[in-house]
Amino acid sequence: MSSLQQRSSTVNPWIIAVATILPTFMVALDTSVANVALPQIAGSLSASSEEATWVLTSYLVANAIVLPITGWMSLYFGRKRFLMASIVIFTVSSVACGAAFSLPLLILARIVQGASGGALLPVSQAVLLESFPPVQRGEAMAVYALGVIVAPIVGPTLGGWLTDNYSWRWVFYINLPVGVLAVVLTQLLIEDPPYVRGGIGGKIDYVGFILMAISLGTLQLILDKGQQDDWFSALWIRWSTGISIVSLIGFFLWEIRVKHPIVDIRILANRNFSIGIMTATLYGIILYGTLVMLPLFLQELMGYPALQSGLAITPRGMGALFSVTLAGRLVKRVDGRLMIVGGFLALAAAGFMLGRINLDISMASVVLPNIIIGAAMGFIFVPLTTIAMGSLPNERMGTATGLYNLMRNMGGSIGIAIVTTMLARAAQTHQATLVSHLTPYDPAYREWLEHLRQLFLSQGDVVTATRKAYGAMYGLLVEQSTLYAFVDNFRLLGYVAFLGIPLVFFFKKPGKPGGGGAVASD
Repeated sequence: MSSLQQRSSTVNPWIIAVATILPTFMVALDTSVANVALPQIAGSLSASSEEATWVLTSYLVANAIVLPITGWMSLYFGRKRFLMASIVIFTVSSVACGAAFSLPLLILARIVQGASGGALLPVSQAVLLESFPPVQRGEAMAVYALGVIVAPIVGPTLGGWLTDNYSWRWVFYINLPVGVLAVVLTQLLIEDPPYVRGGIGGKIDYVGFILMAISLGTLQLILDKGQQDDWFSALWIRWSTGISIVSLIGFFLWEIRVKHPIVDIRILANRNFSIGIMTATLYGIILYGTLVMLPLFLQELMGYPALQSGLAITPRGMGALFSVTLAGRLVKRVDGRLMIVGGFLALAAAGFMLGRINLDISMASVVLPNIIIGAAMGFIFVPLTTIAMGSLPNERMGTATGLYNLMRNMGGSIGIAIVTTMLARAAQTHQATLVSHLTPYDPAYREWLEHLRQLFLSQGDVVTATRKAYGAMYGLLVEQSTLYAFVDNFRLLGYVAFLGIPLVFFFKKPGKPGGGGAVASD
């Protein structure tokens, strides 16, 4: 009798789902909950805004390094033991983050938190996939999607509310009760499958781990700090890029040859899985790209406070909640590839809707595209994960979930790097274009300048009024060029969504998922 059958006879898989969704939601929430609290963190710990961003970077780097090796660590230490230890370490490090009295201590705690959090997501996903029979895995992924999709959307709103009403420290303290409950449920409900109980022998692949850590760590640093240092004009970025590429090549060559690899990259021979992680990367680019841009637009151009800008994004969570619930049921009856195509088409439509924004829009102009984006995410995530994992044996599920979550997160980092760079560059380009119209020979310019000068005459002499009029014209110029930059970015993400459609046609419709057969190599 399989471990799945043994467990399902005593524990309802939906109860196991509750035990796995708690750490999933907790970790996914921490990828975004601290973002809005950075100014308060910097002020409280006497740090600059630039230094405070390491609170985010350190978490992402540690998270990326650990994600691919979670399958190996589950086999080496035992999945249940490893999962419980990760929850405990994540919870304790969260409390340490809240109690930190200096920035170095906070960054150190965030590194530990990111590393333990990187282990929680794929292990929870693997447990969830194996706890449900193959026919119900779509519903299982719908539950998992609630944490992965909804939590990062709720994060900025929750973080803003806690920071405004209590303290930034409570952004981290809220993990304590959730972590304690997750440990208790894991101890009571989750068991190791037979292939994990036996463990794995052999030496630890230190060389593979070091090469992977160097490659992923430098890549994450480049993506996070690239725009700040003007990308390849900075010497350290050129060196880091070379180091990352060489380390990655060395990692692949080493893992193919070593007897007990820390990451079994042969799993990439499975066509559906390879196409799945490529699609997940694209999905991450769009998800996090829009998630970063909309609050920036609302705060910088529309003048929304942090909490209200977070609330404006919340409808995306409602759309995702609806779609993952429906997709979990439909995936058993409808070809998942069609659902993914529909999801990418909806993302493209939402991108073009946001590409029509201006400074006179109402809240509805932001809410409706957000609902569509949330709904599209659910219709992509559930069938995509089900198809990507559908032809893999349970023994490789841990490795697969680690790589899958890594590529989705790396897609998010790439998306954030693209939109932040494009915002800065496009704003400069549009400003250079618009300023060419601000000449004394342009009738509209002369009319506006005179209008502003007359307005400011009541506040002082002609010289002062003229100076203020020029300042107001320049402010309007910057505002309009920034608006055009946001419009360009939203439209760009709309076009990027179309790239996901041809990938879907490379999927091979899986047969009976979750079997113990060999992974298809075509």
